[in-house]
Amino acid sequence: MKTELYVGLDVDKEWIVTAVAEWGRNGPVHDLGAISNDLHALEKLLARLRKRYGPDVRGFGIARRLHQLGVECTVVAPSLTPTRSGDRLKTDKRDARKLARLLRAGELTEIYIPEPTDEALRDLCRARSDAVDDRRRSRHRLKAFLLRHGYRYEGKSAWSAAHERYLRELVLPHPAMKVILEEYLISVQLASERIARTEAAMSDLLGKWRLEPAVRALMAMKGFQTVAAMIVVSELGALDRFTHPRQVMAYLGLVPSEKSSSDRRRQGSITKCGNAHARWLLVECAQHYAAPPKVSKELSRRQQNQSRAVRLISWKAQNRLHQRYVRLMARRLQRNKVIVAVARELCGFIWELLRSQECYHAPCPSGMN
Repeated sequence: MKTELYVGLDVDKEWIVTAVAEWGRNGPVHDLGAISNDLHALEKLLARLRKRYGPDVRGFGIARRLHQLGVECTVVAPSLTPTRSGDRLKTDKRDARKLARLLRAGELTEIYIPEPTDEALRDLCRARSDAVDDRRRSRHRLKAFLLRHGYRYEGKSAWSAAHERYLRELVLPHPAMKVILEEYLISVQLASERIARTEAAMSDLLGKWRLEPAVRALMAMKGFQTVAAMIVVSELGALDRFTHPRQVMAYLGLVPSEKSSSDRRRQGSITKCGNAHARWLLVECAQHYAAPPKVSKELSRRQQNQSRAVRLISWKAQNRLHQRYVRLMARRLQRNKVIVAVARELCGFIWELLRSQECYHAPCPSGMN
């Protein structure tokens, strides 16, 4: 007799705590104990379940390996898992039992699992952002160190060639201070080299990526060059799972929060749920639309091999988003709020631009080609 099971796996760095819920609304939920966080232990667990309950077992856990083993699985985020407001007890065993029960009840929201190649490019883009963050922190620490001792650069722009010469020519009163200055300068230089290496790798791998046409199309938009376009495309993933641009806005956490009751509607700040990396980048790119619409020489070069439809969407976005910026600024709203509103509408144009790209509908290759 076929038995349908729902397996909950609470995964952390070292252990996987497991529980299984049998079929039926009131079916029993059993604790299976903890296994080490490796694929061999997971395969042994599945073999034990198949031997006990039969060959057809549904599971939840390390998605790609389970798919390879022929096990249907669902991946959920902790923030999307339903919780009881009065429940103050949280353990791995309780989490595993709760996952199994919610999976059986159909109350879990599945998250997107990127293709291995898409995930690798996304990690590379995030590594570049990490290097930029490290360089910024090193620069801030160096400037704070010099300000504490009364050294302030009076030039026009910081971290230019003239500024770096000024730092190299500084004469500090104590040898320890000179050591600190050199260490900070070295950390800034190392971070800059990391940025250059990752950007070079991104450019090299772009031509082998199946989503290159989407990146090239997005580069036809104002404010998007190679790095920004690759980050947005890699973070959004498969666009066919978004049936409306509002879903993209919500996925990026750019929609306002709401707490309404009865006939009273109350909206607050943006939710900031979902993908923070892409949200930050879109807010940065949205600032370009504060300037009047214009097809610059660089933008015209990026649009050369693009279709007329892509160029029309790009021009329409410039006019629409600039008008939106001017109207909101005329209402004397805070500029940061205006930029976020522009970024929210920018999501709609990106969705319209990318959803028509054939690379999203082609079958995923096994390799980079």
